[in-house]
Amino acid sequence: MLHHVSIIVRELEPAKAFYRDVLLLKEIERPPFDFEGAWYGLGEGQQLHLIVHDGETRRNGGIDTRDGHFALRVASYSKTLAWLDRCGVSYEARPHAKAGFPQIYVLDPDHNIIELNADALD
Repeated sequence: MLHHVSIIVRELEPAKAFYRDVLLLKEIERPPFDFEGAWYGLGEGQQLHLIVHDGETRRNGGIDTRDGHFALRVASYSKTLAWLDRCGVSYEARPHAKAGFPQIYVLDPDHNIIELNADALD
């Protein structure tokens, strides 16, 4: 079972705002490491770790779905699109994706790619 995914961010507060306010993830307790970061619970023992790193993140361009990313399953495809619109977040929607389920791709403030997908269109 997957335990956690770690991604690099350059500035903690904008990243935390995105994951908290746009993706609606709940921050969980993090050990007192000697570097900044934040942890989020994703469900049954799974976590997302943000790690502040002063260097470059891997990406600085737009959405490239073949680049490294992680995916979160959402309850409603249409409600997620509406939410992203209300939040002013740009996305690439693929309602009839070849993967066999509808997908939405977004970028966090550091250009990390996140896939949001649903069981079906609604």
